[in-house]
Amino acid sequence: MQTFLKWIEFKLMPPMTKIGMQRHMVAIRNGVISTLSLILIGSFILVFANFPIPAVAAWLAPYTGNLTIPFRITMGLMAIYASFAMGDSLAKSYKLDGVTGGVLSLAAFLTLTVPLNVDATLVKGGGQGIGWVLPMQYLGGAGMFSAILTMIFAVEVYRWFIEHNITIKMPDGVPDAVGRSFGALFPAGFIIIFLWIVRVLLNFDINTFIMNIFKPIADIMGNNIFGAIVPMLFIHLLWAAGVHGMNIIGSIVRPMWLMMLDANMAAMADGKPLTKLPYVAPEQFYQWTVTMGGAGVTLSLVIILFTCKAKYLRDMAKLCILPGVFNINEPLIFGMPLMMNPIFTIPFIVNPIILTITSYGAVKLGLVNGFVANVPWTLPAPVGAYLATGNDWRVVVLVLVNLTIAGLIYYPFVKMYDKQMLDEEAKATMKKSVEAAV
Repeated sequence: MQTFLKWIEFKLMPPMTKIGMQRHMVAIRNGVISTLSLILIGSFILVFANFPIPAVAAWLAPYTGNLTIPFRITMGLMAIYASFAMGDSLAKSYKLDGVTGGVLSLAAFLTLTVPLNVDATLVKGGGQGIGWVLPMQYLGGAGMFSAILTMIFAVEVYRWFIEHNITIKMPDGVPDAVGRSFGALFPAGFIIIFLWIVRVLLNFDINTFIMNIFKPIADIMGNNIFGAIVPMLFIHLLWAAGVHGMNIIGSIVRPMWLMMLDANMAAMADGKPLTKLPYVAPEQFYQWTVTMGGAGVTLSLVIILFTCKAKYLRDMAKLCILPGVFNINEPLIFGMPLMMNPIFTIPFIVNPIILTITSYGAVKLGLVNGFVANVPWTLPAPVGAYLATGNDWRVVVLVLVNLTIAGLIYYPFVKMYDKQMLDEEAKATMKKSVEAAV
């Protein structure tokens, strides 16, 4: 076990940590997080528009199109918002103007995303043209990959022009906004013209290209049991070594998770049954049925700690139960500790894998709804799971079953650790008694 932990610490952790802290990965993570409020609003609106009570759903049916408009302009345009935010973050990491980086990223994304078959004379109703229309197909989660690539391209071009002093400098006294606009003129011109050549003259569709590459990967991750297990395995290997696994692995796979959730939400909006959605395992699948209480399914562990004889472990349970209910488990991981703890390494890693299998089977077989909403991660697991699946009560049962399974797996290891801590407490008490007698 010690050899295994050393392998994690010295072989696996350094490259993973370097990847997670790489400036482009940080910019992607920051940009996506900045869209969270809009994602939450869009998710709630979509769940409301597809109300779980048949009578209410029938009453809302004539208004569904209008009700889902907030979803269309939040989740449906997520790549636009993220494109600007990611560009802003990456530019700032280079000590460049963040607003300019965001604007150039957004312009690059839209230039390369515009389809070539748009009808500028599209007619509506009695023959009145409604003008030039930009389809929304790749402006949401499905366009996140192209948003990331064009963001990196735009900001790196911007940085190259600034570093080589190929820019227009305005005299002192000119307002900052005007100076920024002229300073970005040359890089903006290069970016737009270059991507126009790629998209229009060369007829290269980046979204089709990316989807052809990543759809098989997303299918493996979202609709294959082994693909669903892999992220949990690496996340918990890192956590066992004291590294925030979700920050590192999540930064790599989150764009695919977002694409899966976007596809599920679009299918729900189109009226597809919630037990037959395109993807089984977006991020919310793990969040609400696998890692309840935080990484390692530690909510089950905290509950068991209340039965321990060692005072330290009971005190840890009292300290960690409230944060654990709201999916915060750093006090347990670093305070107990769980990290670099040979006794708990096996259940900490095995539990999420087992629960991924049980949850995957439940969703795949249609025993519970698929995941269609990104609700706040700090909700208690049963509540979050209920909302994320479009108000499916059956997923609450799945959460409770999974917590029970995790508890059974943790139990013998907790008892082993309890005995060890009890012996240490007894030795400490005896030492104090001897010192007091002397």
